[in-house]
Amino acid sequence: MNKGHHSFAILFWLNNQRIKNAKAPIYLRLTVNYKRVEIATHQKTLPQNWDQKGQRVKGRLEEAQVINRCLDIMQTDIHKHYGLLLAQEKPISAEIIKQSYLGIESKQKSLLEIFDVHNQRFLEKVQAGKKSENTLKRHVITRHKLVSFLKHQYKVTDVLVNNVKLSFAIDFEHYLSTVQKIGSNTSMKYVQNIKQILQMAIDLGFLQTNPLSAFKCSYQHPNRDKLSMDEIMLLRDKDLISRLSSTRDIFLFCCFTGYAYLDVYNLTPENIVTGVDGNKWVVKDRKKTKTPEQIPLLPIALEIIERYKNHPTCVNKNSLLPVNSNQRYNGYLKEIADVCGIKKHLTTHTARHTFATTVTLEHDVPIETVSQMLGHKNIRTTQIYAKVTQRKISNNIEELKKRLPV
Repeated sequence: MNKGHHSFAILFWLNNQRIKNAKAPIYLRLTVNYKRVEIATHQKTLPQNWDQKGQRVKGRLEEAQVINRCLDIMQTDIHKHYGLLLAQEKPISAEIIKQSYLGIESKQKSLLEIFDVHNQRFLEKVQAGKKSENTLKRHVITRHKLVSFLKHQYKVTDVLVNNVKLSFAIDFEHYLSTVQKIGSNTSMKYVQNIKQILQMAIDLGFLQTNPLSAFKCSYQHPNRDKLSMDEIMLLRDKDLISRLSSTRDIFLFCCFTGYAYLDVYNLTPENIVTGVDGNKWVVKDRKKTKTPEQIPLLPIALEIIERYKNHPTCVNKNSLLPVNSNQRYNGYLKEIADVCGIKKHLTTHTARHTFATTVTLEHDVPIETVSQMLGHKNIRTTQIYAKVTQRKISNNIEELKKRLPV
């Protein structure tokens, strides 16, 4: 940051409204970015002796020289405090410079200061195993986006939380969407993270109300790819080379359990237990939400587990399945889709969506049960998957036909 980023001006003026014993007090007016504050100089002079153009007391008398010397020192000190704030890259306003000059310890905190407190505490929770490392990464990325936005939009490196207005969220979302070319849902999540930071500022006593509370983060539910049962069977029966066949099997395991990549990556044989029904279940807390997922294993999933129980990777790492790195896994899935002629983007999210719709909801598994198996904290999250499909309509109509009189 440099001085060119701020309009900065000092003006000495005589307050003729407060004349006492024929003398009027001299004030310093400090203006930064068109906002100003007044500072008393504790000097007085006769109105006729004040040179407003020169902003000093006229004459060569010792009294005039003493007053002018005090004003010179005060002006120099103000510039020093301004320069120090610039060098330290701290937020700058007329009020902050005034408090710095007067030696007042301000309770005001900057947005990035609060952000750093939040991220440090979140890191400590991650280290204690109470929060997700991936969620922490999103907060760190949000901070980077915020720094870029402040530089682009306001030509500053930080702002006081007290100076954040509703327009801040509107400008931030617009910047993310247009300059950074980020999708609407992701942009809204970044804004939501900023709202959380401001809520922490309230909790710590640095704000009275959240200035972004009136900004509603709206999300568009994307049309997620899912596989039909015919496509699932096509995948299952396709002859593939070894590296692709293991990736295909892991993808199918996700289709029949609803597990996300990170969760299936961390599964061990110890996660397979005998349920109350005497059948095999897989039980694990979701890495993302720490919510337990308890899923009875369907035959295809059991078959896949059995196939890899003696695989070298599984034996050496005590893992349930030989899951590759995320990058390699997604690369292999793209190859598999091409080989099988499937014109859909295969990811673990595709598999999870397939489990929620094709495997469960379309076969009349209640949404409450599906929500439990997916490890959702709120059934509203599950309802994102519960769009009515042609297969579901067909199943319901066939059942209706059986009940209606011929």
